[in-house]
Amino acid sequence: MSVGKQASGSEAAAPMVAGARLEAMRRRVRYSRLAVWTVIAAGPVALGIAITSTPATVEAATATRPTAVRTAAAADPAGYAQLFVGAWLRSSADDASSAQALLVQSMAPDVDLPDPAPGAQSKPASVTAVRSAHRAGDVWSVTVAAQYAGAAVRYYTVPVAVDRAGAAFAVTAEPGVVAGPALTDVPASSYGVSVPEGDLTSAVGEFLAAYLTGSGEVGRYLAPGLQLSAVSPPAYVTVRVQRVLAAEKAAAAEQMPGDGTRVHVLAEVEARDAEARWPLAYEVVLKARSGRWEVAGLESGSIRAGGAR
Repeated sequence: MSVGKQASGSEAAAPMVAGARLEAMRRRVRYSRLAVWTVIAAGPVALGIAITSTPATVEAATATRPTAVRTAAAADPAGYAQLFVGAWLRSSADDASSAQALLVQSMAPDVDLPDPAPGAQSKPASVTAVRSAHRAGDVWSVTVAAQYAGAAVRYYTVPVAVDRAGAAFAVTAEPGVVAGPALTDVPASSYGVSVPEGDLTSAVGEFLAAYLTGSGEVGRYLAPGLQLSAVSPPAYVTVRVQRVLAAEKAAAAEQMPGDGTRVHVLAEVEARDAEARWPLAYEVVLKARSGRWEVAGLESGSIRAGGAR
């Protein structure tokens, strides 16, 4: 066959191929319409299934929902206020070039320096932030306690502005002296069961001795799954249990309870080092297993009032 005939044949075949593709597309459209009408006739459940089975190209055309963006909460400026009050109390208007005065000016450019009398001994021994309150906007109020020689304590409030990112702070005014916090009532203790000397008190005593003095391995007293390292370096030379109180009556039972029984105890101990005797207290969780008590947790302040169980 000549080249001319081949070319004419190809040109004639091109419309036929295009027509076949168009007809195929039309058939798919007709089938899709038929399927939709069939689903509608079948009821709302089938219609929901058909909608979720639409092609990915349809999902791509659907408008995407805006993503919610969470902003970080402003940082608590308690440490910043503590640093400022310590420098402010140790500075003097008569020496504005001292290190403490320069620190105050860098933290609060608009705050005046104190003006102590000549020879006055008013510098605090320690300064500690004790309370933070978030005011409206980006302003916080921080209460700072300053302890002086002779155990005298004075409380100051400091207004601190914090930027939205929590990375920049500024004291906005001079500190103000306020009354200290009141003493609240001590809640009733949950540890109302006195535990006599026996397997439980021995287990607690041996565990705390290993934990605080390094005599023996702590791991031998722990329940499976609990990991706890001894105090390092050892804090005391000897540890002796003075009294053990429990929250559950099972801790004071004459016979060993069944495996899995858990009790919470408060162990009051006497620890000694080369310098002094120290009264200490530990909240310990114990669990019965294979006829002995094992330490299942060392915690503090987790047992609330509610009596013996």
